[in-house]
Amino acid sequence: MAALKKAGLTQDDIDYLIPHQANIRIIEATGRRLKLPPEKVYVNIHKYGNVSVATIPIALHELYETGKLKRGTIIMMDAFGAGFTWAAIAYRW
Repeated sequence: MAALKKAGLTQDDIDYLIPHQANIRIIEATGRRLKLPPEKVYVNIHKYGNVSVATIPIALHELYETGKLKRGTIIMMDAFGAGFTWAAIAYRW
């Protein structure tokens, strides 16, 4: 939410959420917290499992390959790591 606020955006502006693909329950909870419909939350954990730091770049590439990323598409990406490390970014394609 802080990344959206800093970018001057709201949940309604998000075209796609690309979360860290560590755990389906966390992915679903993140989408619910942002009040996003499931079709806006990109999930590929069922294909690769948790591939650590590569989860977001792989998902971004797959979304790009589908042709869904157009100029101006707003993508929210979030990741977390061991302990209390986390990061999020709102990105206009």
